[in-house]
Amino acid sequence: MKNIIACNLGSYRQYGTIAYAHLAEIGLTNVEISVPSTDGVETLQSELKSHGLTATSLLGRCDVQSETVVEDFHPTLKIANEMNVKVIFVSVHAGETDKNVVYDRLRAIGENAEPLNVKVCLETHPDLIHNGDIALETMKAVNHPNIRVNFDTGNVYFYNHNVDAVTEVQKIVDYVGAVHLKDTNGGYRTWHFPALGEGVVDYKAVFQTLNDVGFYGPFTMELEGIEGENLDEAGVKARVANSLQHLKDIGVI
Repeated sequence: MKNIIACNLGSYRQYGTIAYAHLAEIGLTNVEISVPSTDGVETLQSELKSHGLTATSLLGRCDVQSETVVEDFHPTLKIANEMNVKVIFVSVHAGETDKNVVYDRLRAIGENAEPLNVKVCLETHPDLIHNGDIALETMKAVNHPNIRVNFDTGNVYFYNHNVDAVTEVQKIVDYVGAVHLKDTNGGYRTWHFPALGEGVVDYKAVFQTLNDVGFYGPFTMELEGIEGENLDEAGVKARVANSLQHLKDIGVI
């Protein structure tokens, strides 16, 4: 089975209007996009289709500190189902809320997602998923097959000291439902996310680890750039194209 490679449209920064055409030009057919409004689904689907693109994941909002989060998440699940998207990416933070309460809320969201065959994937962010050990603790506590981890190969360095992406993903390999491909210079809290292949992440080993347990994606390029740089449109397009080429060069596409 082939790996599913996608691109988060945020990778194009202020040049988002050219993203669809450029992705089609370089032969990348999958995208990660924000959840559209209910009345915007049809238009969005038509636009994606016109460029030969498919949404493989949606960026949703999930405020697990809110008492109404389970109910509030219903429209996102409904839209994902309408679009036939099986992965919803969310960032969750327990904050001062009792973690057991948060786990219960996530489990209830998983129960609602299960009949739709949708996986709600939690980003590699504090304070529930920021490294392999914490993510494993969260996954075991939630204990629902439709609540998974979105493993971010760059964030795991950004939020932790002395870690390695391959080692961290190995800890949670059975719980990964989606991956963000983000390279980094490895610095803690350092905003340095270049093109794939220009940092410290061993992508071939990350892919191998996940492929070995039958996970083939979506692997979504999320190219957040380097603090202080000022890329023009050509530079942004080159970073996306070069990242895709790196994945080809290491044989995962």
